[in-house]
Amino acid sequence: MSIPNYKSKVVSAEEAVKVIKSGDRVQLHANNAYPDVLVEAMCDRYKELENVKVAHLTTFHKAPYVDPKMAGHFVHEALFTAGNVRKALNEGRADFFPVFLSEIGWLIELGKLPIDVCVLHLSPPDEHGYCSYGVSNEITKTGAENAKIIIAQINPQMPRVLGDNFIHVSKLKYIVEVDKPLIEVSMVDADTSAEEKLVYQKIAEYISSLICDGATLQMGIGAIPDAVLPFLKEKRNLGIHTEMFSDGLIELIDLGVVNGEKKSFLPNKVVSSFVIGTKLVFDYINNNPLIEFRSSKFVNDPVNISRNDNMVSINSAIQVDLSGQVCSDSMGTRIFSGFGGQLDFVRGAMRSKGGRSILAFPSTTKNDTISKIVPTLALGAGVVTTRADVMTIITEYGIADLYGKTLRERVKLLIDVAHPKFREELEQKAREFKWLW
Repeated sequence: MSIPNYKSKVVSAEEAVKVIKSGDRVQLHANNAYPDVLVEAMCDRYKELENVKVAHLTTFHKAPYVDPKMAGHFVHEALFTAGNVRKALNEGRADFFPVFLSEIGWLIELGKLPIDVCVLHLSPPDEHGYCSYGVSNEITKTGAENAKIIIAQINPQMPRVLGDNFIHVSKLKYIVEVDKPLIEVSMVDADTSAEEKLVYQKIAEYISSLICDGATLQMGIGAIPDAVLPFLKEKRNLGIHTEMFSDGLIELIDLGVVNGEKKSFLPNKVVSSFVIGTKLVFDYINNNPLIEFRSSKFVNDPVNISRNDNMVSINSAIQVDLSGQVCSDSMGTRIFSGFGGQLDFVRGAMRSKGGRSILAFPSTTKNDTISKIVPTLALGAGVVTTRADVMTIITEYGIADLYGKTLRERVKLLIDVAHPKFREELEQKAREFKWLW
């Protein structure tokens, strides 16, 4: 490979991160593409730096910049909150953007979220000098296109994923060469009990009953979307337009269930912006012409989503109140995750010809001691999906179709899919609110 100026850009990680100055906003490549070597080198400089803002979506490493000793040197700005930064955020050592995933790119482009340094994890350049963003495009590509400076670790173990998913090596200020496996994340929770698995399977059965042959699917993160996949093996000509997917989708593609032939927008392509998974999916998407990665600004645009006929979105929730308001980012005032793409896909699916949005979750948590369907949301809980946007709610007790229903009608439907031990209490509260006669 002979790429002009490539070798002149190759430096140590310690040298590359010297471009980061006090007061800068640094955006990190997210998900399984977390640029660990460069982040560690950046954090080693913490005593030299003050008020460096570190912004990113989900990552899975330790996140050393949120360590209490980093206070005053780094402040994390969560665009989606994962377990590695949740404690820092809720202890007041980090900050949070309540923002739809589809709109983060617009914030960057409009200068509302300016990026001084974008830190990437890329595949090696091809013969034309183009590196792939690999397993994670999401908001990172938009950030890189608008950043003042880009530094990157280039890794031969990063897949070359196709689509609008490339950056030319000439755009990179510095390159750090690494050769190491990507971090792997399994969507299968080893601690899930047999009872929980049965609940997920029942919910998945209800969901699959609403998916027709030729539908295009979006599946969010979590146990329920993963549980749906085995129930789709008898479907035909399914398509995928989703912000992310994981290992479980591969079997449906290999079986011919997912082929994209009936998609009305970008047919014959699995359209996504990132994967979260293991080497199985990393190897599968490498140089695979079926896979097309694009930015979240494109994939999560409700207008683009709606261009898929029979679009079905599948997401989850933390709480739903009796009027249909959905909280999926917080537990009261404590931030748990983020807005992500839920409402992007709810609204996109609703505007699709034959489309449907589904919010599915177990009826209870904490061993059946807490109902997820509640009279009112917890104090301080955020509404991610409004009651006017909600279409279909599913628990292990059935399907509640709220679209076009009055307040009293939806109260009855939601009580019917709540856990039986909480139904009397929910009905009593609804009568107190004068929502039931």
